Amino acid sequence: MEFGVIIIFLIFMMVLLRILVGSSKKQIEAIAKDEALDELAEKYPVNIDMCKEYLKMLKNETVTIEEDKNATNSLYIAISNKIMIADVKNSYTRIQTIAHECLHSIQDRKLLLFNFIYSNIYILYFIIISILKLCHLLSHEMVFLSILIIGGCVYYFIRSYLENDAMIKARFLAKAYMENKKISSQDEIDNIVHHFDRLNDVGIKSVNYALLCNVFMGILIFCAICIIR
Repeated sequence: MEFGVIIIFLIFMMVLLRILVGSSKKQIEAIAKDEALDELAEKYPVNIDMCKEYLKMLKNETVTIEEDKNATNSLYIAISNKIMIADVKNSYTRIQTIAHECLHSIQDRKLLLFNFIYSNIYILYFIIISILKLCHLLSHEMVFLSILIIGGCVYYFIRSYLENDAMIKARFLAKAYMENKKISSQDEIDNIVHHFDRLNDVGIKSVNYALLCNVFMGILIFCAICIIR
């Protein structure tokens, strides 16, 4: 009975948060696509060179940079101190996206490594208790569920802090970069930054919602397994 109530509550919260967030992938894509701004962005250096210039601004030039032709999302890998840049060329958003990943590289390294290790342990814990329950080898389910919930809260707060910090600061770093390059006029830069603000307003809420839903889904799945087994 308890597991059923938890499932209903989680589904209700996911629906409610979805309504409150009020954003969608299509909305983000619509803001991210602007032909006039995309043309302005083409005047700026290629992705790897831009990344190097950002890192120089941040006084952190020890990071390895690679461009992944098959990737759609850029990524900073803390364990190897590497930035993987997606092969995105024809979008003004790349100016802020690359800034975002470079900002990850100067965040507290202990926290970044803890997030990497802890996230993997958290996922592994969920997999193990789910398999054990499916094999009828797990008792005291509420104890393990409580640990999963607490672990999910820790996972969410650390990951959301790191992402929010980089997303918020990326806008300012990107603006400073464009003003230093003097490729665009101040009006053009202000227009690009205005679109960054619109994108971030939607994007930050969406990222936090997605992270929270990941935690909810893990709890929901485990509860469902407990009911059927």
